[in-house]
Amino acid sequence: MREMKIVVTGATSFLGAALVKWLLCQGHFVYAIVRPHSANRGVLPAQSENLEIIPMELGNLDQLPQQIGKECQLFFHFGWDGSGSMNRSKQEIQQKNVTDSLKALEGARNLGCCRFLFSGSQAEYGQCHELMREENECRPVSQYGIAKREFYQKAWEACRKWRQEGRAEMEYIHARIFSVYGPGDHPWSLVNSCLDTFLAEGHMELGACTQLWNFLYLDDLLKGLAALMLYPGKLEEDGIYNLAGGPDQTRPLRQYVEEMYQLCGRRGDFAYGKLPPNAEGPANLIPDITKIQKKTGWKPEISFQQGIYRILESKK
Repeated sequence: MREMKIVVTGATSFLGAALVKWLLCQGHFVYAIVRPHSANRGVLPAQSENLEIIPMELGNLDQLPQQIGKECQLFFHFGWDGSGSMNRSKQEIQQKNVTDSLKALEGARNLGCCRFLFSGSQAEYGQCHELMREENECRPVSQYGIAKREFYQKAWEACRKWRQEGRAEMEYIHARIFSVYGPGDHPWSLVNSCLDTFLAEGHMELGACTQLWNFLYLDDLLKGLAALMLYPGKLEEDGIYNLAGGPDQTRPLRQYVEEMYQLCGRRGDFAYGKLPPNAEGPANLIPDITKIQKKTGWKPEISFQQGIYRILESKK
């Protein structure tokens, strides 16, 4: 695999930081875009001859070509404000993300990138009770999901127009990422909250946890993103791909909680029905990953049990 110059925004986020490290291990040169004065810069490698950290606000990403001054091949856009539950319902924050992300798309075009991958979300589907396929009609219920869907529509149309006008041949990839877990995740995530509480023999209060859920381990996600961005041929015209665990990983959320409890030695205790639903409501996750499997051959390899063992090992 030849070395490529790759841009990653949101580079200090859970997914962004893991992606930067993975790309560096593969021998690529990475431009990691972080917010000025970011308190999380320490999650990135302190020294690497293949890493350049660029402080820049999300609203200025169209200025990246002047800052970098070199042609790049790939652009991963993970920079997005208000991903936490409290801000997912705030329209002003989420709409600014759409505007800022379109500037990132413009920056990628002027850098000469051949592919732009955006971190979409299962929140775009809304509250589903059937298999979530890429061609399904989206009915997002949160401003977060609405904004992610809106950016897809505007970005796809912009790339199509640029190709028609001969201004760029950049392919747009909309990776609809489901529930990812792994080392480095936020301490308040469900997985980390459960593990930390059980290991400390504490009491865990949860929502109803009756909905169907699906987890994907971090390493599997990174390989899936690479399978799309490094695919040697043309991808599907619509650019949308679900990235989630396989069908055997879709089960009631309570089963996941109880499996973590078992793997922590049945320490502490927990109670259901104590917390309200999040901004998307009591949503089911029933993803179909047939499309990316058929196109690239990618499939998740790490079971939930294996993934939890890895996290527990990292916590020692």
